[in-house]
This record gives sequence, C-alpha cells and structure tokens, in this order.
Amino acid sequence: MLNVENKVIVITGASSGIGEATAKLLAQNGANVVLGARRTEKLEAIVKDIREQGNIAEFKAVDVTDREDVKEFIHFALDKFGRVDVIFNNAGVMPLSPMNALKVEEWDTMIDVNIRGVLNGIAAGLPIMEAQGGGQFINTASIAAHMVGPTSAVYSATKYAVWAISEGLRQESKNIRVTIISPGVVETELGSDITDDAASGFLKELRKTALTPQAIARSVLFAVSQPDDVDVNEVIVRPTASAF
Repeated sequence: MLNVENKVIVITGASSGIGEATAKLLAQNGANVVLGARRTEKLEAIVKDIREQGNIAEFKAVDVTDREDVKEFIHFALDKFGRVDVIFNNAGVMPLSPMNALKVEEWDTMIDVNIRGVLNGIAAGLPIMEAQGGGQFINTASIAAHMVGPTSAVYSATKYAVWAISEGLRQESKNIRVTIISPGVVETELGSDITDDAASGFLKELRKTALTPQAIARSVLFAVSQPDDVDVNEVIVRPTASAF
C-alpha cells in the first residue's frame, strides 16, 4: 500500500488485541514490523505467523514504564533495519473503578503505562526521527479522551494526557507526523485487570456492541499510508450502533 511498503514500524502492546492486529495488517502491506510487549511467548507466536505468510517481523520484550527498556527496544529496531519510520505507542491498561474505591495502586499503574509509556516511546524515538529527517508517532488514546463516565475518571485523565501530549508534539513538529487513534469500545483484553465488580459488569454491557481489533488496525494503516506531507492527526472509531 502507498507509503507503507518497507517502512520500519515499531509497536508496543503488540502481544494481543489492537497491537497484534495492526502488526499483522501492516506486515501484509509490506511493512517491516517490530513487536514489543512483556509476554514474549505471545510475541514469538505472532512473529512466527507473520513470517509464515512471507512477511518481515521481529520482536523484543519491553516494559513501557521503564525508560531505558523502551530506548533499548527502539534501538533494537534501528539496529535491525537502519531506521525507524513509525512508532505506535499502543500499550495501555484500563482497571476502571469508582474514585471512592481508592484503588490508588491501579491509578499509579494507569499513569505509568498510559502516560509514561507514551512519553518513553517519544523520548526514545524523537531523536532518531529528527536525525533521519522524518517519521511518525501514532499514539492510542480512546473515546475516554473525549468524555468521562463513572468509574473512568483516572483512565480518562490518562487518555486526555495522551491527546494533549500528541497535540503538543504535532504543533512542534515540521517533518514528523503525529496521529492519535481514539477507539470506541473494542473487544480486546483491555479491562481484564478490572478488580471492581460494578465496573467489570459495566464494561461487559458496553462490549455487547464492540469493534474488532482489526477495525482499529485499518485506521492505523490509513494514517501510515498517507503521503509524507499529509498528517492524519486524529481518528475516532466507534461501533455504528454505539452511543459511546
């Protein structure tokens, strides 16, 4: 596909869901994909599948909350392919709960993964992209970056932060593209870490109308495939039948 073939595309949170679907779709369209996550056994299986289809993929374990670990991951891609064209900061967690449950450790986890994880990806990749004269960051936000509901206060705050960081980076960049992907309800493992029963039940109801991860992967493909002078700044993707 136009402007995708041979691009080196790094993806965090690539062991399942949106990250996995995106890696497979981009590879099918000729990209060289580098997958990162903590669950290396899942990454190994996904990469094996991609390679069996005749496409190019590598993987490396990464903890997005660790700045040095993310830097090593991005430089692993650079060493393998000689450049890094796209960084898809996709890793995220969503342990929803009401504020008065005081699940402060879960708040900290969301801040560390959802905000610091994106910042760590930018810190590792920005000098590389500036040196090579271009590149693209794609950051996964959420419809929660545009609305707040009961149990989602902290999660929404982290996704607002992703939106703000991405928009600020976009304004500062002349030759680096910045895209925010804001999915609606998607059938993924996101939310599997919810420990509050009411919030878990609420999410199950929402997911009675949900997108597939492949729907979001197609949005990423669209953003990457545009000419270098076209910057798709944000894509919001919801199920047609969903109010949220």
